[in-house]
Amino acid sequence: MKQTKPSMHLSKQVIIGIQFLFVAFGATVLVPLLVGIDPSIALFSAGVGTLIFHLITKGKVPVFLGSSFAFIAPIVEATKLFGLPGTLSGLIAVGIVYITVSALIKARGLGFIERLFPSVVVGPVIMVIGLSLASVGVDMAKTDWLIAVVSLLTAIIVVIYTKGLIKLIPIFLGIVAGYVLSLILGKVDFTPIKDAAWFALPPFTMPEWSWKAIVYMIPVAIAPLIEHVGDMYAIGAVADKNYVKDPGLHRTMLGDGIATSFAALIGSVPNTTYSEVTGAISLTKITDPKILRISAITAICFSLIGKISGLLKSIPQAVLGGIMLLLFGMIASVGIRTLVDSKADLTKTRNQVIVSVILTVGIGGAVIDFGNFSLAGIGLASLVGVILNLILPEKSKPVHIEDEH
Repeated sequence: MKQTKPSMHLSKQVIIGIQFLFVAFGATVLVPLLVGIDPSIALFSAGVGTLIFHLITKGKVPVFLGSSFAFIAPIVEATKLFGLPGTLSGLIAVGIVYITVSALIKARGLGFIERLFPSVVVGPVIMVIGLSLASVGVDMAKTDWLIAVVSLLTAIIVVIYTKGLIKLIPIFLGIVAGYVLSLILGKVDFTPIKDAAWFALPPFTMPEWSWKAIVYMIPVAIAPLIEHVGDMYAIGAVADKNYVKDPGLHRTMLGDGIATSFAALIGSVPNTTYSEVTGAISLTKITDPKILRISAITAICFSLIGKISGLLKSIPQAVLGGIMLLLFGMIASVGIRTLVDSKADLTKTRNQVIVSVILTVGIGGAVIDFGNFSLAGIGLASLVGVILNLILPEKSKPVHIEDEH
């Protein structure tokens, strides 16, 4: 596909913009489905959040915001502990973390991120994110193993054996295959589709203040934050532009932060720069930000069509379970790759200690209570990892963020 030119006909721009929305299907729709949030509100917030991002970055960066899979496990667990309204206050805080980091980057540059979050901290934290809900994926898949396995195998075949844009939508095609089989076997409940209005506003949910949820969710921002920096370098390389300098990493990080807090304020999942769309931009070499703004407007339009939300809600649990079996394992493998790519020296005892404690605390379900607050899971594991890295002798090799993509 050729580089986008200003003279490209509007109809072609619209088609490409819609295409990018399907590439971002996993980040835009799968995350809310897995955490129990209406997909229509996620489509709405992704669209509005993307437009906010483009406004803050002066319309220079070709980005469509979705929700990182890193948020799935913590949102599910936080919702059990604090309820959805409380969890939303924690997600607002995640956005504020991005905004704070944006200010720090503007003032001090990127060095402090590498010092606080070296590979021996980031790698195992990402592994914990992927593995902490593995049992949930298995339980969902067990509702119908045939459907789950077909969904899983389709996604695997797509990601390994296909080329071009198709290779970038394994989750979408895996869900389609599983849904078609479910239709054939009579396993689809059409009630959500029948009950949905053709046109309806997304269901907004107001957050409720919860310090416990805020303390729990804030450390989860680490992995998506690192991902954001890598994506900015990757997109800039494709467009032959330095987005880290112009409009500036502080602006792109600010865009993610405000979009995330906005999403949580209306009851949606976080909206951040996401690697699926980065991959599509790298493949197609289409770097016109206008295309991504068309994707954003399309997402907002889709969010107002109730039948689309009803269709997404009718996806059987087994289909989602099959996808989760691949998804959570792939997230864990990204953590392993982070350690490998950065050449983290795991022959050093201090590095082994950091990785080991993060994994056992995060996956083992450790909880620390202090007063009315408690810290557990990914949040506790992240905090422990950062503290150990700072207090144990010898500095570990930092993640070279710009080389990750």
